[in-house]
Amino acid sequence: MQIPYELALGWRYTRAGRATRRNGFISFISGVSMLGIALGVAALIIVLSVMNGFQKDVRDRMLSVVSHIEIFAPLGAALPDPALTLAEAKKNPNVIGAAPFVAAQALLARGEDMKGALVRGIDPALEGAVTDLAATNEKTLNLLVPGEFRVVLGGELARALGVRVGDPVTLIAPAGQVTPAGVVPRLKQMTVAGTFDSGHYEYDSALVLLHHEDAQRIFRLEGPTGVRLKLKDLHQAREVAQQLAQSLSGQLLIRDWTQQNRTWFAAVQLEKRMMFIILTLIVAVAAFNLVSTLVMTVTDKRADIAILRTLGASPKSIMGIFVVQGAMVGVIGTLVGLLLGLGIAFNIDVIVPAIERALNASFLPKDIYLISKMPSEPQSSDIVPIAVISLVLAFVATLYPSWRASRVNPAEALRYE
Repeated sequence: MQIPYELALGWRYTRAGRATRRNGFISFISGVSMLGIALGVAALIIVLSVMNGFQKDVRDRMLSVVSHIEIFAPLGAALPDPALTLAEAKKNPNVIGAAPFVAAQALLARGEDMKGALVRGIDPALEGAVTDLAATNEKTLNLLVPGEFRVVLGGELARALGVRVGDPVTLIAPAGQVTPAGVVPRLKQMTVAGTFDSGHYEYDSALVLLHHEDAQRIFRLEGPTGVRLKLKDLHQAREVAQQLAQSLSGQLLIRDWTQQNRTWFAAVQLEKRMMFIILTLIVAVAAFNLVSTLVMTVTDKRADIAILRTLGASPKSIMGIFVVQGAMVGVIGTLVGLLLGLGIAFNIDVIVPAIERALNASFLPKDIYLISKMPSEPQSSDIVPIAVISLVLAFVATLYPSWRASRVNPAEALRYE
């Protein structure tokens, strides 16, 4: 099959020889443009993959403590019929686990030290069906026996209070009891049965787990305040919550995991969007370097263009030659950038530790960041738009110089040849 001469000439101009100083300089500028596109595309892929990995890692740690969906009664009251709510929730085909819970806030005291705490009363037998934390700390949670008033503390909270397994702590409920001396807060001495570390500081520094029957006695509740659900697909939490809102009986509130941490997820998405825009400008700058490359090529090839025109080449064909030249630079630069970016993104868990050992430094200290390893998760939803935008920018950059080449007058170009 015969290749169109526009494509053959465009590819030949892309591989401009270095026989003369001018051709060598044009080839150098073309190489710089290609390298700039490749580095811009690679940087976009690496940064967005790391941000995706960071978001996934933090989300997984968060969901080890937080359930996919919570159903609870208004104003922190007990559910009117917990058994009915559990049964109706399990009827949804997307729900694979359900467990009752009691949610409240209190103060936890040890000597003179006092910390605010998020108290969660759980059923140890069912909690493993709704959170990964319960599944990985099953032996510890099984120590929560009703009537013995034992608690399991987040690791950071236990360290802040200076308590160990077996130490007593005092739980101070916010609603007091009326006595002749006035309103006195309700105090209950508890025993530390164990600790947990979810990897998420917010919960490790504030969460207190105890048996839901003990929590009901302390906070004077007639039953659980809500039900926690686990879904087949966590990404469908919002849709399932809407379905449950229509199918559940009674005036209940429903909250999915995206609503519980809406601010954090919104901030991450905004940061990711801004990084995409900023790094795309790098690709745009490199792509529009093609304008100067093609302008110089057109100036250098004016005689060749004139000869082609006298041989019968149309302005459209001349324009096509230089569009092919610029597009080739964009395609090669994009492909190199994709290979480089994906190669680093898929092997960042090996590359970053090697750089840290070489520089004797730690990029993610454990005592500062939520994670100690650089995560990475390349997604096609990011990579495809990056490649398309890079190719489109390279193509757009070729239009004006190519149009100028098609407007070259053969008579004027050959006058002094």
